[in-house]
Amino acid sequence: MRKYLAEIIGTFALVFCGTGAIIINQETGGVITHTGIAATFGLIVAAMIYTLGDISGAHFNPAVTFAFWIAKTFPSKEVLPYIVSQIVGAFAASSTLHFLFPANQLLGATLPAGSDMQSFVLEAILTFILMFTILHVAKGSKEQGMFAGLAIGSVVLLEAMFAGPVCGASMNPARSLAPAIVSGHPEHLWIYMAAPVIGALFAVLTWHILKQKELQK
Repeated sequence: MRKYLAEIIGTFALVFCGTGAIIINQETGGVITHTGIAATFGLIVAAMIYTLGDISGAHFNPAVTFAFWIAKTFPSKEVLPYIVSQIVGAFAASSTLHFLFPANQLLGATLPAGSDMQSFVLEAILTFILMFTILHVAKGSKEQGMFAGLAIGSVVLLEAMFAGPVCGASMNPARSLAPAIVSGHPEHLWIYMAAPVIGALFAVLTWHILKQKELQK
């Protein structure tokens, strides 16, 4: 239960701070700015990894949990409880934000600025890069693991910075699911549910290939 509670808290913090920054930016006429929103996402991810990583592994993302399971580094019995915990945390965050800002129409929901296919491909590639980084810093040497929060948070910040205006740079089904449902805007949700999973799976495949190459040396 400690692990599941950690996933609930970590995902709550991610969605509350990240989408909260989007909402408050809208409510204040752009005071936070796009750069500030990207930094908020990156910093809260890094902070929660360092805070809760020793307890649950700090997934906070169903695509990450699923990818670790496919990579055979995560037990099957934990997959569903982890994903449920992440969704519970995300919905708790979006519900809290809806209570605080009832007039906000989107609650930080991820929506494509261009075509659906453009956002789908972007989300898949962004999640590939994120998961590829996670696999190498989380499953590498102890020295790499010490910098996991910094590396992963930096990737989230970087990707949100340049791709956020086009696709939302979700990379996380739970982060997109909760605000879309609570705000009543699920029309493009399939993009943000499917693309991160596909991108994460390709990252696992690439990681396995590189790992085999290293073993052959």
